[in-house]
Amino acid sequence: MNGLLIILISAVVLVGAYLIYGRFLAKKWGIDPNAKTPAYTEADGVDYVPADTQVVFGHQFASIAGAGPINGPIQAAIFGWVPVLLWILIGGVFFGAVQDFASMYASVKNKGKSIGYIIEQYIGETGKRLFLLFTWLFSILVVAAFADVVATTFNGFDADGAKVVADGAVATTSILFIVFAVALGFFLKFTKCPTWLNTVVAIALLVAAIAIGLHAPMYFNRNFWLVFVFIYIAIACVTPVWALLQPRDYLNSYLLIAMMICAFVGIIVYNPSMNLAAFTSFKIVDEATSTTSYLFPTLFVTIACGAVSGFHSLVSSGTASKQIKNEKAMLPVSFGAMLLESFLAVIALICVGFAATSDGLPSGTPAQVFAQSISVFLAKVGLPESTSYTLITLAISAFALTSLDSVARVGRLAFQEFFLEDDKEATPVIKFITNKWFATIITLVLAFLLAKVGYLSIWPLFGSANQLLSALALVACAVFLKKTKRQGIMLWGPMFAMMGITFTAIILKIKDLVTGFSTQVVAGNVIQLVFAILLFILGVMVAIEGLRKLFEGKKTAEA
Repeated sequence: MNGLLIILISAVVLVGAYLIYGRFLAKKWGIDPNAKTPAYTEADGVDYVPADTQVVFGHQFASIAGAGPINGPIQAAIFGWVPVLLWILIGGVFFGAVQDFASMYASVKNKGKSIGYIIEQYIGETGKRLFLLFTWLFSILVVAAFADVVATTFNGFDADGAKVVADGAVATTSILFIVFAVALGFFLKFTKCPTWLNTVVAIALLVAAIAIGLHAPMYFNRNFWLVFVFIYIAIACVTPVWALLQPRDYLNSYLLIAMMICAFVGIIVYNPSMNLAAFTSFKIVDEATSTTSYLFPTLFVTIACGAVSGFHSLVSSGTASKQIKNEKAMLPVSFGAMLLESFLAVIALICVGFAATSDGLPSGTPAQVFAQSISVFLAKVGLPESTSYTLITLAISAFALTSLDSVARVGRLAFQEFFLEDDKEATPVIKFITNKWFATIITLVLAFLLAKVGYLSIWPLFGSANQLLSALALVACAVFLKKTKRQGIMLWGPMFAMMGITFTAIILKIKDLVTGFSTQVVAGNVIQLVFAILLFILGVMVAIEGLRKLFEGKKTAEA
């Protein structure tokens, strides 16, 4: 099979899923276009800020995509392209999109509160605190992994110390994106211009940033950029969403969608062959690292964001739900954004399939493989490979950087919410601990230490924790739907499947980390082991609490 046929089949499946299954869910659960959303009822000018559907969609899509739908499928391709494609489509439609929509729906119906609050309301205080602690630890993992991806992408020097023009240009453009996003934020907030004018201004700023970046590359090493990224995250984490988060994601969404359109056109025109085997083996042994990977559960936790991601539930209920102007926007913003991300994962799979050789997967990072393949496709359209490579790399870094904005804020909110109690006045100590700056700093310091390990080492644990978070979010949403007399049976299959996958994956990760200590004890791996054990214990406890309430609810209803 070739890339053209794969992408056309995938497009039909995903569009059909939105029109049929997405609308079915919206009808079953109930959408009230006349209801006042939390963006208005809880408006605070910081987190609760109403925004147009396309702006919230841009924020949601840019935040959830990150580097996941590119890194995951390319790494999982060691098992062959058929199992990867099947899981992207099946997981994306029946697992990921359902989870994202359910999470946002539950949040909007509960004052825009996070999944942690949903657990408190419908499962109990203990479940909420366990989940918030899990969320905080998970956020640290995500920040560490994606910060390393961004810093590596911005690194202006190769292994020999020579300047890398493409990476320098990406760094300059990304910095300009931040500056222009702030300007766009003030423009959107205070001018109240029509949508078409906002779009023109956003695209103009985007083109200006790219043009300047291509002509004025910035050269610093990875360590410099790692520190810079964490300073930026710290500021972005406490800045009102209208001043940076909304406009930055709105700006980036045009770049990201343009990248996907270009990739789609490039694949259509080039019609790349799939040089990767359809299926390789259920068991892969890496002789270089002496590690063994099994199709179950490795494939499912590696693909992660391209099919289903617990991180999405945090964005859907943590930031996007607070910006929804009308309940009708929930379906395209959540369900639609997830399916678009699955489509990006299919593009990534085609890229690695094309770049593969008789020896297996191509060399280089997933971002490099993706950018190189797309630039080859676009060359047939007439775009110079060097220019398109730079632009694709820029888009990938934009994915990761926007995810960092959101997940750092989610981690900060989870840390604060863990210590706060609505019915009790906070003591001076609690007020200090829950200060937004303290919560941000303690979260980012731990993430910075973990980022030193590198994303390749962190990714397996991130994937396992990410999918376990998805299972817990599905449990919470299933209980919410049950308690509010809405049908939630469509969540049960994904919920139990994700539990089986993720608990198995974390146990195997703990085993690998412990075994690795027999040869070398690395500080980063010690931190990973502690995180893995804590995440496993917390996950089991939250799952037990949730399932107990879910089945108790069933018995009560029958009685």
